[in-house]
Amino acid sequence: MSDLTAVREEDRFDVKRMHDWLSNFIDQKTPPEVLQFRSGASNLTYLLKYPDCELVLRRPPVGTKAASAHDMKREYLIQSRVKSAFPLVPTMIALCEDHSIMGSDFYVMERVVGDIFRRDINQEITAQDISVMADSLITGLVQLHAVDSSILQELNKGAGYVHRQVEGWSKRYRNALTPDVPNGEELMSWLSANMPEDSDTCVIHGDWRIDNVVFDLKQSRIVGVLDWELATVGDPLMDLGSALAYWVDQDDESAFASLRRQPSHLPGMPTRVQFVQRYLELSGRACDDFTFYEVFGLFRLAVIIQQIWARFSAGQTTNPAFAHFGAAVNTLINRAEGKIL
Repeated sequence: MSDLTAVREEDRFDVKRMHDWLSNFIDQKTPPEVLQFRSGASNLTYLLKYPDCELVLRRPPVGTKAASAHDMKREYLIQSRVKSAFPLVPTMIALCEDHSIMGSDFYVMERVVGDIFRRDINQEITAQDISVMADSLITGLVQLHAVDSSILQELNKGAGYVHRQVEGWSKRYRNALTPDVPNGEELMSWLSANMPEDSDTCVIHGDWRIDNVVFDLKQSRIVGVLDWELATVGDPLMDLGSALAYWVDQDDESAFASLRRQPSHLPGMPTRVQFVQRYLELSGRACDDFTFYEVFGLFRLAVIIQQIWARFSAGQTTNPAFAHFGAAVNTLINRAEGKIL
């Protein structure tokens, strides 16, 4: 199934008005054909098809949003800055802060052409392809974490990153609670009581997954990394824990396996334990016990999904992809609690 679809009614915008603004930055005379990417559960992403180029537009969803989420200006700034040190960032075209155009900030960037692999792979791939995907994914994260954090100095809040993350995500979960999910208080108490000191400070992605990476398997490499909404300056091991919350091993229990969004289960892919070991080996970092980071990653993912589930439950979005998010939150909270209780 194609990742592109007609724009949902609730997500439409005035294409001509947008094009008139964008024409100040690109040499295209007529408005584009607009399609919407199915993937992405947070910000809305569109393909702008012009006769001789394809661009991508990102904007926030409609409805109530977490105060610090969906910041288009921040997302644009991060990618503009990080691009110089990490070339896998897409090239930014323009940021619009004029709400008369679309009702919110939005930005446009070049489309990165290549293969994006989601839950199920519909093309023929080899054991070598899987090896390239796994190796380049781990290597790419190590390379990003080697970027000097001074490139995003204004996002560096100093020591205490782990503490701020536990406190912040706990607050978000409580604010987004619905009656059909666990209250998570025991889990949040454990996280608060078991916080390690910050392991290091670097640029982190915040949503590092196979399906946020564009591959060129013929060249055995990554050609782009997408979705920088959650990127910041922070602790690399927290970023690794967040990434592994999405990583489903071949032998994981069925409830957790049902949440898989990437082909991490394929023969030849590393297990979570092997992923951590390889990352530590390549990065030169040390971690004697990864439990806290794994549990935090599961909790953080649960909060992200719960915030969307709260919007869906309130009728602020009708995207059918969100219909089972309440059950997913239950699975993630239960899995995290099972690691510590």
